[in-house]
Amino acid sequence: QLRLVESGGGLVQPGGSLRLSCAASGFSFSTHYMSWVRQAPGKGPEWVANINTVGNMPRYADSVRGRFTISRDNAKNTLYLQMNNLKPEDTGLYYCALTRSYKDYVENKYDFWGQGTQVTVST
Repeated sequence: QLRLVESGGGLVQPGGSLRLSCAASGFSFSTHYMSWVRQAPGKGPEWVANINTVGNMPRYADSVRGRFTISRDNAKNTLYLQMNNLKPEDTGLYYCALTRSYKDYVENKYDFWGQGTQVTVST
């Protein structure tokens, strides 16, 4: 059974850091493109970052570039998102998602999502 389980969210002050993890199981993790997507209250999903199968080509939304780092450990079937210098506008539910085809990967389309982990940036 395909599973994506996010963890590492929480409440942090502006300027703080969090590291999100996404544990994958039930599929061949190393052959799938992976993404982080977030959804703020009352808004639609926003792509945050994605990474290719071998992990050497990360891509970022302009809103997080320079502050967030996406990475993956294919030996551990785990995706990560290191988030530094967090801002209140980073608040939201963070999902990891998988994509099977290169075409859908470059178009930021997803085949399966996890349940999400909440990130709240506030004083």
